[in-house]
Amino acid sequence: MKVYHGKSVFGGIAIGKTAVYQKSEQQVKRVKTEDSDGEWARYQAAREASIEQLGELYDKACREVGETNAAIFEIHQMMLEDDDYNESVENIIRTQQVNAEYAVAATGDNFSQMFAAMDDDYMRGRAADVKDISERVLNNLSGAGKTGVTTDEPVIILADDLAPSETVQLDKDKVLSFVTVHGSTNSHTAILARTMAIPALIGTDIPLDETTDGVMAVVDGSDGTIYVDPDEETMALMQEKKRADEEKKALLQQLKGKENKTIDGKKIMLYANIGNIKDLAAVIQNDAGGIGLFRSEFLYLEKEDYPTEEEQFKVYKTAVETMAGKNVIIRTLDIGADKQCAICLGLGSEECSGYSDQCNRKHGDWQRTCRYIVWSRKPGRTSANDVVF
Repeated sequence: MKVYHGKSVFGGIAIGKTAVYQKSEQQVKRVKTEDSDGEWARYQAAREASIEQLGELYDKACREVGETNAAIFEIHQMMLEDDDYNESVENIIRTQQVNAEYAVAATGDNFSQMFAAMDDDYMRGRAADVKDISERVLNNLSGAGKTGVTTDEPVIILADDLAPSETVQLDKDKVLSFVTVHGSTNSHTAILARTMAIPALIGTDIPLDETTDGVMAVVDGSDGTIYVDPDEETMALMQEKKRADEEKKALLQQLKGKENKTIDGKKIMLYANIGNIKDLAAVIQNDAGGIGLFRSEFLYLEKEDYPTEEEQFKVYKTAVETMAGKNVIIRTLDIGADKQCAICLGLGSEECSGYSDQCNRKHGDWQRTCRYIVWSRKPGRTSANDVVF
């Protein structure tokens, strides 16, 4: 038996065979060419194909994990439409007279390193998003088409890391757990694991080779451990722990529809936090006692212009009517610091104080990084202190 440790992003026990996923990253060659116009046209065609594919992934993700978690693919589309990204590719093609593949790979590396160097953990996690969109464009340039993970039976996925496009293409019924060597608690894989309510570990020290591929394993999400080829004693212990977890979940389901009172009769107000009215379905489904926090700033973060008074009224009215007399607490606006909206991008660097010093220090272009913050902050991301149903 081998035991490996990592950081847990969702608890629980998963028992099953492993499947190691190795990325087949393309080997890009630098090829000199005098046909810069032709290479630029090739890039534009591959970019448009990538945007169309991301639209399809967005639709699929909406059906499976909800619009909030699917928003990452809209962000990827925005990245591919960004002037800075596209101008970088064109500049490399024309000034260095090289092929489109090399220009995309170089741009992807440069922008990914920009994110990786940031102080904010969430922003560092976005480096993988830049790599993902660049790899997608490269696949379309080479004609490789779609990539992803496939499996015939429920397995524990082992990977160095998984891109958003790879996780959303998985057959969710065939995934018992995610275990990655890299990644962050804000990565799409971690978010998906929490949405699917399956055990997941990141930052593990597990090798990705034949010794861990296709073997029986147990993931203990409560303490961040994976047991590869567990002995009988460990297997019995984990099976009992899994049974206890399942009983606890079943008991929680039985509490739906009942009053939130402790054994000694104290009433507890158990509310849900939401970012938009699309979250109301989950609130009703999980029998929340009300809305503890309606984050109204997402009405701004999801638009390129100020929402009108009438638009806001309709949203709040829908929430209040849906909750049928239960409390709905609305936070009137929380913009700034880690939540920069597109409406604010026309402001000067003083108004963008949350990130301007960091941007000027590292990159000398605060506006570019603010645009990336808009991409990254658009989904209904919640803080560690929020309770979400």
